[in-house]
Amino acid sequence: MKKIYALLLAGVLALSLGACNASKSEQTEGSSQPAATEDAASEAENVTSAESGSETQESSDAATEEGQGTEVVCPLEDGIYLAEFNTDSSMFRVNETLDGKGTLTVKDGKMTIHVTLLSKKILQLYYGLAEDAQKEGAAVREPVVDVVTYSDGLSEEVFGFDVPVPYLDEEFDVALVGTKGTWYDHKVSVSNPVKMDGASNFGLPDGEYLARVTLSGGSGKATVESPAKILAKDGKCYVVLVWSSKNYDYMIVNGEKYLNEAAEGENSVFTVPVVALGEEFTVIGDTVAMSTPHEIEYTLFIDLQQ
Repeated sequence: MKKIYALLLAGVLALSLGACNASKSEQTEGSSQPAATEDAASEAENVTSAESGSETQESSDAATEEGQGTEVVCPLEDGIYLAEFNTDSSMFRVNETLDGKGTLTVKDGKMTIHVTLLSKKILQLYYGLAEDAQKEGAAVREPVVDVVTYSDGLSEEVFGFDVPVPYLDEEFDVALVGTKGTWYDHKVSVSNPVKMDGASNFGLPDGEYLARVTLSGGSGKATVESPAKILAKDGKCYVVLVWSSKNYDYMIVNGEKYLNEAAEGENSVFTVPVVALGEEFTVIGDTVAMSTPHEIEYTLFIDLQQ
């Protein structure tokens, strides 16, 4: 009987030890799985963080342009507009002959406004802050020469600039340097762009525009006012040319003669067809300044993409 009890006790002990070992084995296997999962999650998190950081940097780099901040979507369709140009300075503003407006060009979703200033005292413009304008490699903008004619008939050459417009109706930064060589910060804004409905030649909607006009040829003494008014109507475009002289009595464009529209004693004015935009074309002006009238050949260049 004692032998039987001893055998039974040995069997119970063996079963207990087996169960205990099995339990430890299960615990060991179970604890190893979460450890592997944590390592994988940590690795994935690190990869995601690195990718996110790279994408954020790329996005930040793409959004920075010439010293300005995040680029925004243009609210206007491609085309030419007249828009108000507002500034924080009485010395930096649109010339009085243009009623505070500039020509806003929208192309491929980007906006640029051409503004004609008061004089030739502003020598460079930077789209951004003055401190950045003075850094090596800064993309400063050079002026173009515009000709304006005042109400008393006096014509004058002044500077004009093409200014990128990041958005409408909100201020943005530009910097200017004048004849004294000091850069100054200014706040500007562009508002109330106007574009008329309807189709017209060169893809322009019916309406009035401003364009930069260059006249060459002849003796080189005669000029025309720039910016000049462009009239788009019924599928045709015309340019209103205000000459620097009172001595032109007619012009010939594409074989057609156009008479002087100005009152006696005023500089000659002609409304003639626009033969080409962004390309030179030939016109003829007849002057009576000499002993006998002379027809002189000139070249016109009209640029709406200011």
